[in-house]
Amino acid sequence: MSAASPSRSAAIGLSALNFFVAAVQTGFGPFLPVYLTRSGWTQGEVGLALSLGAIASVASQVPGGFLVDRVHQKRLVCAASLGALGMSALVMALWPSRGSVWSAEVLYGFGAAVLSMSVVALTLNLWGHAAFGERVGTNHRYASLGNAAAAGLFGVVVYMMSHQAVFFLGAAMTVPALASLLLLKPHPEDAPVDHPARLPPADRSVPLWVVFFDLHLHTFALCVALFTLANAAMLPVALNALAARHRDAGFATTGSIVSLQVVVVLFAPWLGRAAERWGRRPVLLVGFAALPLRGLLLAVLPGVFPLIGIELLDGVSAAVIGVMIPLTAADLTRKTGYLNLAIGSFGLSASLGATFSTALAGWIADRFGLQTAFLALSAAGVAALLVVLLAMPETRPTTVNPELKPHARPA
Repeated sequence: MSAASPSRSAAIGLSALNFFVAAVQTGFGPFLPVYLTRSGWTQGEVGLALSLGAIASVASQVPGGFLVDRVHQKRLVCAASLGALGMSALVMALWPSRGSVWSAEVLYGFGAAVLSMSVVALTLNLWGHAAFGERVGTNHRYASLGNAAAAGLFGVVVYMMSHQAVFFLGAAMTVPALASLLLLKPHPEDAPVDHPARLPPADRSVPLWVVFFDLHLHTFALCVALFTLANAAMLPVALNALAARHRDAGFATTGSIVSLQVVVVLFAPWLGRAAERWGRRPVLLVGFAALPLRGLLLAVLPGVFPLIGIELLDGVSAAVIGVMIPLTAADLTRKTGYLNLAIGSFGLSASLGATFSTALAGWIADRFGLQTAFLALSAAGVAALLVVLLAMPETRPTTVNPELKPHARPA
């Protein structure tokens, strides 16, 4: 059975959806704490608001995945999630009071988690498992372009108008994102199905609890947790060190972000193709090997320009993990169909690893020095690489799933 062949309009629609979703989310990044501070919030209150959003995002991973798996009309879930993001942005802009912002952060955390998984589900529904890897890579390319374009646009808006205008503009960007969903037409009733996640929930015969007894799923969740444990704190620690030495941390921040996004834009689709052609493990090994190497280089090359160059490795790792999480989840749920529940579990693992990463690296840097902190993060990266090398099997299907049954307009 061949892979699905969506129309050109569907390809444009999905690319536009990823672009505008990333653009909307950019406003909730570095612009939010500055906006709240200028609205009279203390640093403690800002930290609490950001923590509430992070907690909501972490808590939403598994329930959000279950929700997306249980609703057959993925476009409806995607549209509702976009509405939640737009409402959050409007609340931020119009009512920057404590209770309103806290509520908006919680709504945003849940909406963003569900939205990312619903986009993955739409991709699988329209492209099928056989072409899933390359299309996920293309999704990441357009998401990176959306991040970069929105960051530049929002910077101009802040300079010309105000930080408040960023959230009005972010809410407005949900409109073209919603419009792009209209281009994602469902397949015909008799279209073939090569993955059970593309079936209506009522047609899946495997009970929910079975997915949690998949050893390989737990192995990959450990890989993801160790990856983010090693990765999350590397750039913040390096930038904080530059700022403490009164170096040009602002230039380093911009340059590092640009380096990362350039690599993702250029190589993410290629990584998806490579995973389909050569297997998942070779791609995972490349991305995970770049992580400890990056930590070692940061330990011995502390300057601004070396940092920007080293962050190219961060782009490689980011592109690999961004493509491989949904692709591995699809591989591991070929029998159960609980794709988004698996993705949510991996997202939870990533969040836990990132949380411990920043706290642990900061403590080690204060107690034992900056180089020791980078070496500790590199050690976590080596552990992640060893788990991939020794315990993670190749998950690429050796045969195509036989047609399960015609699906009923899954998009």
